[in-house]
Amino acid sequence: MNGKPISFLAAVAMAAMSAGGATAQDITLGIIAPMSGQLAGEGKDLENAIKLAVSKLNAAGGIAGKKITTVTADDACDPQQAAAAASKLVSSNVTAVVGGYCSGAVLPTLRIYGDARVPFVIVGANSTRLVEANPGNAFLVNSTGDAQAVTAIELFGKKGFKTLAIVDEGDAYSADLSRLIAGGFEKAGGKVVAKDTVATGEQDFSALVSRIRAAKPDAVLWTAYHGGGALLTRQLRQAGFTGAIVLGDGNNSPEYLKIAGSASEGVYLFSPPVLEFLPDAKNFQTEYKSASNRDPGAYAALAFDAANVAGDAISRAGSTNGTEIIKALKATNYKGLAGVVQFTDKNTLAGSNFATLQAKAGRWTLAQ
Repeated sequence: MNGKPISFLAAVAMAAMSAGGATAQDITLGIIAPMSGQLAGEGKDLENAIKLAVSKLNAAGGIAGKKITTVTADDACDPQQAAAAASKLVSSNVTAVVGGYCSGAVLPTLRIYGDARVPFVIVGANSTRLVEANPGNAFLVNSTGDAQAVTAIELFGKKGFKTLAIVDEGDAYSADLSRLIAGGFEKAGGKVVAKDTVATGEQDFSALVSRIRAAKPDAVLWTAYHGGGALLTRQLRQAGFTGAIVLGDGNNSPEYLKIAGSASEGVYLFSPPVLEFLPDAKNFQTEYKSASNRDPGAYAALAFDAANVAGDAISRAGSTNGTEIIKALKATNYKGLAGVVQFTDKNTLAGSNFATLQAKAGRWTLAQ
């Protein structure tokens, strides 16, 4: 937070507002997340963490003495529903929007928020297509797919993988990640021996598994979300595939481990910062569970940080004007649970936040 606690910043903003040049508008954070559908659990995790951040800000006096309220819109990780949800938030006169899990759903909302000059702090979605389409008002607190590709190539080199099979679902997130990792792997001297795109919601991977086994890759990379990833993992192991299985960051969910069961043993996962490995997260975990009656998920820390980054920018802007808040976001230097948040000139997170995990005995551990 630029080295100053938010209470101090709120006082500065209050003085600025008293001096004029700022509106008396209430502060409302819009929350956009998948509240229904296959990824509703992840959406609820984002909403809970954002609301916890807001409750703590309000307990500390709000921003410039103003209470922050929230309104949640369900994008269902569906592009059409996401566009309608974004329009709903804009028409509700939100001060800023925090959230976004699926890149494919976030993509069509960028122009809607951009045209309205509504600042948007994106929590999980990280396709490089978002960077290309960003009209300048959106900021990503999760590292983008190209940073994840670097992490992947480092793992493949360390493990000596020479051949790779890649599977995605053709959406903005998984197709982008497949492209980036395939390109990086081949540039490093590896060979992609199989490349497949499956339908979202597919459950029978028998034909795909047969093709993969025939190609004999050192590793299989799944870049889509945890539902398909867990089923593919099980079916690969049941068919006798003994090579490595590697997952994109959309698979960091307790549901993956539950569905994959013992087949998950030894599977690698690229992940955003995980709470149990973050030194300052113990109190947050306790507070989250107390407020939500559930354990925080993989993106809770990023969602909590994203809400605080938005609050910090509103406070420093001394205004609820979107253009002023966007300027403040560009100058962000916030120390959050998941690390320091600063943005590049493309509004992406400066530096990579990815870690490589490995499933052992039904839990994710830091890969050695």
